[in-house]
Amino acid sequence: MENNIEEFNEDVIQNLQDDNLEEDDEESFSASPSDVEPDGPIETVRRYFAETLGFGLLETLTKNKIPPKIVLDEANLDGIVKYINSNNCKNIITMAGAGISTSAGIPDFRSPGSGLYDNLQKYNLPYPQAIFEINFFRENPKPFFILAKELYPGIFKPTPGHYFIRLLQDKGLLLRHYTQNIDTLERVAGINWDKLVEAHGSFHTSHCLDCNAVYDQEWMKAKIFSDEIPICKNCAGIVKPDIVFFGENLPHSFFIHSQEDFPKCDLLIIMGSSLVVQPFASLKDRVHDNCPRLLINRELVGQNDLLRALGLSTESDFDPTNGTRDVFWEGMCDDGCQLLADKLGWGNELRELVKKEHERINKESFQAIDLSLPPDEPNLS
Repeated sequence: MENNIEEFNEDVIQNLQDDNLEEDDEESFSASPSDVEPDGPIETVRRYFAETLGFGLLETLTKNKIPPKIVLDEANLDGIVKYINSNNCKNIITMAGAGISTSAGIPDFRSPGSGLYDNLQKYNLPYPQAIFEINFFRENPKPFFILAKELYPGIFKPTPGHYFIRLLQDKGLLLRHYTQNIDTLERVAGINWDKLVEAHGSFHTSHCLDCNAVYDQEWMKAKIFSDEIPICKNCAGIVKPDIVFFGENLPHSFFIHSQEDFPKCDLLIIMGSSLVVQPFASLKDRVHDNCPRLLINRELVGQNDLLRALGLSTESDFDPTNGTRDVFWEGMCDDGCQLLADKLGWGNELRELVKKEHERINKESFQAIDLSLPPDEPNLS
């Protein structure tokens, strides 16, 4: 291992020497190891990343740079509340990951023990992520459709987090909602289709992998709950819900809307996301430098730990310690959204909306079950 580090250091030093030679080629210059020798292996690696990959040292990132305008009176939840209530916050973008749906009974992906990836042993997968890989699906679609039956939309109700986003929409503050989730709970919560970007797709429609024939949600639901592999009526190909698997492109709407929306964003609210999966995670980087960013999550995310360990950073790292625009509220999404609504004076409105909508969903579900039952036998006595 030590030999590998030494060899890497020698390569890095040689690269730095070569760069200096190119920059000073008009002068007679002969770099020696003493000219570029850093203090040690970490310093060598740090300088290499800084000079060759475009990541500036922390102290040079802010040097000679005009600091962004500070728009929050306080870099905390109260500061966010004051900003939303001002006339300057008109376009709010929300981003959501699996954490917004866990209180509905839908597991997230990466939580140790309870996460989806930790509980797929019964599917006999080569590795957990295979269940969402397109090549594996083509060879063996059965594990996915068994899981789809357990997680199918319509079994779960939207959470207070979903209805908080609905309130932002109803109050004319929501520019767009971007979700990683495939559970369609945003649609159930009443978020308008033109305000919604399902970055990883959803069960709303399905396509044949071979002939691209389109199938609606009810057709797919019937197949899944009948324990059938959905087969295309036109060509006998496999029909897959329009959720994005590893190895597939994201929907066109993701790229179109993200290019248009984020330069307009006045406030970015991120809920329940690990900010690991790309390109969704990079959306946080697309707002302008003085746009406040609120993270409601069980843990701090959005930082490049490797670069930070090397003393490097990027300006887009989520950093609540900078005291300017990033605010981190640690906890469950429902609790954070309810607290934010309370501070905004919307608390009772959110509670009533959740209650009313859940009662509506329960009633519709009961009616659907009642209609599916056979009629009572007539009394012939």
